[in-house]
Amino acid sequence: MALLKPLYSKCKSSIKPLLFTAIAAFMLLNTCIAWTAEKEIVVGGNVNYPPYEFIDKDGNPSGYNVELTRAIASIMGMKVRFELGKWEEIRKKLEDGEIDALQGMSWSKGRSRVVDFSIPHTMINHSIYTMDGAIPIRALRGLAGKEVAFHARGFIHNYLTEQKIAVIPVLTSTPAVAINRTSSGRPPYSVVASLPATYLMKEMNITNVKATGKSVISVKYCYAVKKGNTDLLARLNEGLAILKQTGQYKKIHDKWIGVLEPRDITWKQIIKYGSIVIGIFIAVLAGILLWSWTLKKQVSIRTAALEEEVKERKKTVKELKLKQKQLIQADRMATLGILVSGVAHEINNPNGLILLNMPLILDYFNDTQHIVEEYYRENGDFPVAGLRFSKLQPRIKPKLIDIKESAIRIKRIVEDLKDFSRKDDSEIEYNVDINTAVSAAIRLVDSTIKKSTSSFETELCPDIPLLKGNPQRIEQVIINLIINSCQALKSMDKGIKIKTEFSQDLMEVTVTVSDEGEGISSENLHYITDPFFTTKRSEGGTGLGLYMSAGIIKDLHGTIDFTSVPGEGTTAVIKLPVPARREQ
Repeated sequence: MALLKPLYSKCKSSIKPLLFTAIAAFMLLNTCIAWTAEKEIVVGGNVNYPPYEFIDKDGNPSGYNVELTRAIASIMGMKVRFELGKWEEIRKKLEDGEIDALQGMSWSKGRSRVVDFSIPHTMINHSIYTMDGAIPIRALRGLAGKEVAFHARGFIHNYLTEQKIAVIPVLTSTPAVAINRTSSGRPPYSVVASLPATYLMKEMNITNVKATGKSVISVKYCYAVKKGNTDLLARLNEGLAILKQTGQYKKIHDKWIGVLEPRDITWKQIIKYGSIVIGIFIAVLAGILLWSWTLKKQVSIRTAALEEEVKERKKTVKELKLKQKQLIQADRMATLGILVSGVAHEINNPNGLILLNMPLILDYFNDTQHIVEEYYRENGDFPVAGLRFSKLQPRIKPKLIDIKESAIRIKRIVEDLKDFSRKDDSEIEYNVDINTAVSAAIRLVDSTIKKSTSSFETELCPDIPLLKGNPQRIEQVIINLIINSCQALKSMDKGIKIKTEFSQDLMEVTVTVSDEGEGISSENLHYITDPFFTTKRSEGGTGLGLYMSAGIIKDLHGTIDFTSVPGEGTTAVIKLPVPARREQ
């Protein structure tokens, strides 16, 4: 552009417009090339949820959500592709990473643990609908014990489950089916978002169904991305903010949601809006030169602002990672303190004395053997330490060697404790043998295991491929699970089992830790990996062990799941991808 300015200034005034047009076309072409080179973002939605998102009569995605997404994509320079389908299937695709975002999802606490939400772009009100003649119910809890139709895996389905409102559910594939079921009286009640219900009843010409009162619950309606996709979430939030500042968001909102029926346009409105359009057109023509002059300055200001924002975000992320490392180290040291406090003093001094003196005893034994054996040959068998020399002689040296090896084993356990407590750099990845990590963890808590159960089993699968990760952090997870299992046992005859497996088809390694303890209640099972959640606060529990363990497994691109039956036991299943699958 700098090279073209001298040429532009020297040109005759008659050809300056042509030169300006060529320059503008060149800049537009570069912008298009950059835009098409960007990665395509797949945005999912419900195939039948008007007026928010649906397939129009021409077979194309349409609705409020679709138009809003297109506007954000245009402003942020994103390339998007829409994929509308059945709600349950589209949600699963987001969770499985097959699509990048959902353009419309109602916020709830339970859902926020599975996906990340944007700032809300509107509110959705839900109402109770009933067939004419049925007793009106104006609150969700009033539906307890009654048959109610609602969208499967929709917000109302999740909300009724979380709030434990015991209705008799009639699950439907779409809101339209729920309204249609109520129209036929089977069942007489349904709970549907108010705006889609009004739209659908008009489309299906349903006149015998009505809302029983005002909205029973309002909920934030947001974009949703897969947990951890902070880059895409930031772009969506920024796009929404820009649309609201420019007024484009209000136009889209008013078009689809502000009114459901088009109003007749009067001549006064035609003149009014026609004047506005003509005025805008004249203003655009008059301001195009000024726009071209100020564009570069605006871009520079915006770029500087974005760079500062990115710098601040990186700083925040760095601080969060540092805090997480500190929490991991604090939890590890707390666990180590419990293990070491009862045995460190008793082990270090006597074991060092044994290791110091055993070589001297063995040398003494070897050096005096020929003297004792010669005495035996000359004088016959004689008693030593309550046994005959002929029986004691072949046993004494193996026993001395056993003592020495046992002392070495004690030393190795102490070294394992030191390795476990040593501060690690989680950014560095090593080749990890999961069976070795499990064995080291078992050695570290061996005394705790022996005090808790007489039935401890291990089943380690041979030929498991090496994983990429930090062995100390993997050991920490396994130690936390074993200690939790030991604490859950009520008697010595209850058992614990650790099993490792490798699936060639799934290319993943599985570690299963199961116990026959008291189990975990269903209401607590959903929260056991939340930070600071513990049922053993009075016993010194911090609620950080399983939270940190879940974070460690997530950093390794794996999963950790818990199942439990109160009174029968708990099973924890860790699944870790092998390096080949992680690269894919």
